[in-house]
Amino acid sequence: MTLLKRCLIGLLFIVVTLMIIGLFLPSKYSVERSIVINAPANEIYPQLVDLRKWRQWGVWFERDLQMSITYTGPDNEVGMKSSWKSDTEGDGEMTITALVPNKQVTYHLYFPAFEMGSTGELVLQEQASSTTVTWRDSGDVGNNPVNRYFALVMDSMIGPDFQQGLKNLKNLVEKTN
Repeated sequence: MTLLKRCLIGLLFIVVTLMIIGLFLPSKYSVERSIVINAPANEIYPQLVDLRKWRQWGVWFERDLQMSITYTGPDNEVGMKSSWKSDTEGDGEMTITALVPNKQVTYHLYFPAFEMGSTGELVLQEQASSTTVTWRDSGDVGNNPVNRYFALVMDSMIGPDFQQGLKNLKNLVEKTN
């Protein structure tokens, strides 16, 4: 047997093994980050419910200043949608699916290139003189064994963006307070 043939068989074995392992990995993921903002919930909520205002604190917009964004649907209500196209951040869309004024914004996120979506929420829990904002995102990558490897690292992929976005939100709200 030639060396090239052995290498190809070895490579095929590794790929098949990784695919089989991928079938047994979890398909669901969840990412969560929180921050305390020194402001009442009614001063934070307007930044969350208006998708246009996300440009002021979302990290993706900082990384691609040329991102093309369109907004449709009713402003600051269920059904408001932002769609974006970006060479560096990818294309996607976000639609508000549920609102509890001054308490929670729930949205559906979809990335057409990957045919994957997720559900996200921003929850506000007001204390005496501050509000804890918790940002969650969860999804299911399906049966594709390659995508299941992504589910394993999703927290490390988007968690830092959530944390920085929350810090930006905190700075924005506390500066105007």
